[in-house]
Amino acid sequence: MRKPIGVLALQGDVREHRATFERLGVETIEVKHASQLNEIRGLVLPGGESTVIEKLSKIYGLFEPIREAIANGLPAFGTCAGLIMLANKIEDAIAGQEGFGGLDAVVRRNAFGHQVDSFEADLAFSGIEGSVHAAFIRAPLIESVGVGVEVVSSLPGGGIVGVRQGNLLGISFHPEVTGEDRIHALFDDMCA
Repeated sequence: MRKPIGVLALQGDVREHRATFERLGVETIEVKHASQLNEIRGLVLPGGESTVIEKLSKIYGLFEPIREAIANGLPAFGTCAGLIMLANKIEDAIAGQEGFGGLDAVVRRNAFGHQVDSFEADLAFSGIEGSVHAAFIRAPLIESVGVGVEVVSSLPGGGIVGVRQGNLLGISFHPEVTGEDRIHALFDDMCA
């Protein structure tokens, strides 16, 4: 029997990600304990607030186990704050902020401004036919990537908003709130 995909359930768009996978017929579980990392075939790091996700993951004893699982090859998909948590380097971080790492990229927090500066756009996305509808909410921007990182989506002006590195997928936006399920399907395939 195929293992479910886990959604880190500390804060953020947990319900929306699970609903997206449910529409695809993919089983998910909410990950709240380190022991659950052995029960999943991939992990979604949802949007929310990266500093809160970091603090809560440390309080609940998940920070180091997730960092280690990603380093050991667990597929991970980060959206918005989840992208920040996957990045090896965070710009405009609060003092001492750190993420799980694994993604050879520099990501700037709140790159587009405040909540009132949120916007939507239709974007090309490598591996997906047609455009994807993306919602950017206090979104980060990928400022640079390492040699082994594939840029999978960019804004019309050229800003990088989607990357893939091996079994890691990170995007600046929220497909789970716009009804866009093809990126989740792509991640499900990555976890196969």
